[in-house]
Amino acid sequence: MSNLFYQGRGRKPVLDQARGLYMWDTDGKRYLDGSSGAMVCNIGHSDPDVLAAMRRQMEKSTFGYRLHFETEASEKLAARLAGLMPEHLTRVFFVSGGSEAVESGMKMARQHALATGQGSRWKVISRQPSYHGCTLGALAVTGYAALTDPFEPMMRMMPRVPAPRAYLDGLDPDDEATGHHYADMLEQRILEEGPETVLAFILEPVGGASTGALVPPKGYMERIREICDRHGVLLILDEVMTGAGRTGTFLGAEHWDLRPDIVVMSKGLGAGYVPLGAMIVDERLVEPVLDAGGFAHGFTYAGNPLACAAGLAVVDVIENKGLCANAATMGGTLIARLHGLMQKHEIIGDVRGKGLLTAFEFMSDRDAKTPLPRELNAYQRFVDIAYQRGLIVYSRRTHDGYSGDHILVCPPLIATEDHLDEIIDGLDASLDQFAAEIAPQLA
Repeated sequence: MSNLFYQGRGRKPVLDQARGLYMWDTDGKRYLDGSSGAMVCNIGHSDPDVLAAMRRQMEKSTFGYRLHFETEASEKLAARLAGLMPEHLTRVFFVSGGSEAVESGMKMARQHALATGQGSRWKVISRQPSYHGCTLGALAVTGYAALTDPFEPMMRMMPRVPAPRAYLDGLDPDDEATGHHYADMLEQRILEEGPETVLAFILEPVGGASTGALVPPKGYMERIREICDRHGVLLILDEVMTGAGRTGTFLGAEHWDLRPDIVVMSKGLGAGYVPLGAMIVDERLVEPVLDAGGFAHGFTYAGNPLACAAGLAVVDVIENKGLCANAATMGGTLIARLHGLMQKHEIIGDVRGKGLLTAFEFMSDRDAKTPLPRELNAYQRFVDIAYQRGLIVYSRRTHDGYSGDHILVCPPLIATEDHLDEIIDGLDASLDQFAAEIAPQLA
């Protein structure tokens, strides 16, 4: 018996210890963390420099409420993050996780509108599918029906535009016309809603769990920025998964030299050592809000000194060990190896990603883009098979959470070619077993 419960009734082995890319249960079985947990543990497990920084901070203080004290750790981390952002993003607001960061970004955008006489702007456009968090506010901009449908009566759902899934629509992702095709859907939606009512557009630079490492087509991101500027719409980048080096640059936005108005981060920023997230904002948005009476928002653990000390040490590790560059190099190798698996296993219909945010998608017919039958629960069954073999990967369903299956392969940024060999061998054996299991049902 356990007094704990989470999403379901399933039980897992008890974790004993974790080092680098490996984790051990209390029976001594070793697992390779091929998904960095939930794309969180960017620098690997139990990094000694981070643990030492946490010990030093714990010996000084573990909590200082932001209305009572400023702390050295939070000031240093804020300065470091501002230095890693596009130059206009200079103001930092700390939170404890991704959902909190997204909520903070939307509320900052709204309060700026109120402070600058634009009170008619309140709609935050997002993409379908997308995932931006599990709180009711974050779910309101999440395009993932399996998660939003149960709670829709409790929310004010926001407008959406199609995600740029060129591969499913049979379009060339390397053609700028494709990128403009999807971006122009945003402008059309803004006009339909009334530009004076649209507050912001929120998106992940590279799609996360809902779209499985979806890289935008050429021309898309640049056109998005132009459209937002044309209509006075703020651009919020959800870098919860893509930030902290995951895609091969510190921010995913750097791949397109994109200039966001607000960036929200978490996951790899705390890297699994502490609950930590951040909203980083253009100063031109913050000052009017503060002048109007202050940001009406906050969390008890915002700027917690222990969390910030750990986060600062994580950023140090990312920079000092060249992990952004390693993610880019190893990511290119991993994508190539996944394409090799695609050549061998017909049920893989697509491979995609950037840096060490990669995925492959199952299809029963690669040419027709037909997903596997939903009753196979392929996304869960494959993960279970790999787990039994000591390989941890992550999965979601591609079509709004109800059908389609993709597997995310996102090891820590410290991964080496030897680690990738082990991951690919585990995937290959798991694919053999999975394909044999489902063959009778596909015949």
